[in-house]
Amino acid sequence: MKNVLFILIIIFMASCESKNAENYPLKSEDGHFHAVVEIPAGTNKKYEFSPESISYEIDQRDGKDRVIRYLPYFGNYGFIPSTLSNKAEGGDGDPLDIIVISESLSQGTLLPVIPLGTVKLMDQGENDYKIIAVPANSDLDLLKIKTFQSFKSKYPSIIQIIEIWLTNYDSDSLLIEGWLDEKETETYILENAVTN
Repeated sequence: MKNVLFILIIIFMASCESKNAENYPLKSEDGHFHAVVEIPAGTNKKYEFSPESISYEIDQRDGKDRVIRYLPYFGNYGFIPSTLSNKAEGGDGDPLDIIVISESLSQGTLLPVIPLGTVKLMDQGENDYKIIAVPANSDLDLLKIKTFQSFKSKYPSIIQIIEIWLTNYDSDSLLIEGWLDEKETETYILENAVTN
């Protein structure tokens, strides 16, 4: 009996580890968009999910680990599963980037979120949009807002911090071209959704 239980545990663990996080569902059962955390808030190493190895790896640039030589990530950085930024429309071909403003969450966390808006960035001729969101779970939601207008009126300094951080954390070539509100952000996500 112990052997059977041990084998079932191994099979369960292997099936959990072998899941490609990029293919998780776009939305939760209650209709909120999902986010997958690659880089917990407060981290200064740039991790990325690798669908080939099914693991989170430190991103490389010129053969070296990418380390943020600025302030660490102010939120939990990751992606929206079941999406791809369309290369034909100036995107990078990766899942859509998202930053979830909350306490630090563990790498690999899948959580329902409420997108507040999107920072429209241009990086060396490619769209590099960053969706800004809060957790749908009210216990994790520090800001207690659900719209871009509320974000702008209640927390204009956070918007400034986000813009300053994004234009300084990685590359001199990042330029901010404006923001999308929550409705435009939802449209942007749905336009870049993929079916698995």
